[in-house]
Amino acid sequence: MNISFENPDKVSGLLTLVVEEADIKKDVNKTIEDYRKKANIPGFRPGKAPLSLIKRQFGMSIKMDAINKLVGEQLQKYIKDNDIQMLGEPMASESQVPQDLEKDGPYTFKFDIAIAPEFKCELTGRDKVDYYQLKVDDELIDRQVDMFASQAGSYAPGDHYEENDTLKGELRELDEAGNTKEGGIVVEDAIIMPSYIKVEDQKNLFDGVKPGDVVTFSPRKAYPENDAEVSSLLKIDRKEVAEHTGDFSYQVKEINHFTKHEVNQELFDRVYGEGNVADEAAFRAKIAENLKAQFEVNTDFRFLMDVRKHCEKKVGKLEFPDALLKRIMLANNKDKGEEFVEKNYEASINELTWHLIREKLVAAQEIKIDDNDVKETAKEAARAQFAQYGMNNVPDEYLDNYATEMLKKQEHIQSFVERAIDRKLTEKLKGVVKLNVKEVTLDDFNKLDA
Repeated sequence: MNISFENPDKVSGLLTLVVEEADIKKDVNKTIEDYRKKANIPGFRPGKAPLSLIKRQFGMSIKMDAINKLVGEQLQKYIKDNDIQMLGEPMASESQVPQDLEKDGPYTFKFDIAIAPEFKCELTGRDKVDYYQLKVDDELIDRQVDMFASQAGSYAPGDHYEENDTLKGELRELDEAGNTKEGGIVVEDAIIMPSYIKVEDQKNLFDGVKPGDVVTFSPRKAYPENDAEVSSLLKIDRKEVAEHTGDFSYQVKEINHFTKHEVNQELFDRVYGEGNVADEAAFRAKIAENLKAQFEVNTDFRFLMDVRKHCEKKVGKLEFPDALLKRIMLANNKDKGEEFVEKNYEASINELTWHLIREKLVAAQEIKIDDNDVKETAKEAARAQFAQYGMNNVPDEYLDNYATEMLKKQEHIQSFVERAIDRKLTEKLKGVVKLNVKEVTLDDFNKLDA
């Protein structure tokens, strides 16, 4: 076999493989002989059919398989042996001429190869990158205390409506005259939380109502952009919401008044486990400690994104074989068509550029991960997920089991591998570049550009 590679513009290449008849003869003959041994052809004892008959029936498909196998193996071997930094997969060249396999070789196969552009991206102490530190002040701790008290709150019967109360009552659809509509919707135990109504004039209708009071309002006007909320309230399909745009009467049966949990030892134990926090001062200190740990995950992610911007600026615009990459993208998204490729190509190139930069940074910092790194990353993700629901005292054993279950799902593994790499890379780079430390509030941090 003869293999040649042309790479005139550095970012695309033409790889040509010439297969001689002798390259596949041995493999084809062996396969034909194997077919003969196993073939059960009428009129012949098993394994005794003439080779000529086997060749007529199976010879061409055997030959095609042998050529495909040889070309595939030699293609990948050449790319690996010559350290070609290929993007995507080899594409059959547009200059490929159909080969007549019924004739003896040689057969010529051509492949277009997209190649990663060559560039340098080194980070040192001369590179300055922003690093944000979030202020954990009393105001932020107060908000967290209030959140915990709300999460642990409870409902009790109320004698009049106040903000955040829940109402239970009978809902009846009205006709244009304001009477109960014949055949209209009736929901006996309809639950409403007026504080969730976004339209003020509809929300204000519930101010100060008491059990027994009747409110006339329009669910569609109350939730103009939320058909799901209306369909849930009226117990109908979302498709039917547009048919019920008029007024409804709502007779209040019950008012459940929400009360936040008192900030006491019971709340401390509930949030952080029994005996771990002795008083409010220790509770607030624990909150501050946990917030700092949670914020570090966010600020580290932001730091890596700022490293990305810094490196992209240093590297500048890279040259890519656009036409070839679009062909590859289209081949991977046949069902979406050329319009999808044109619309998403630029964003794809942006992500590809960062991927290539990140690979260089990872190599330069000699980042390596193992199964323990991936497991710890999964546990960190689980811990953050539980923290969102106010569960801050989840036992490590439970987190370990939860992470193990997540890693059993193949679709999760690669994302945790990537996150594990990012965690290590971030820690390394924080010690390499010069950090431009900026202390900000959580609100200001959330307002930063993505």
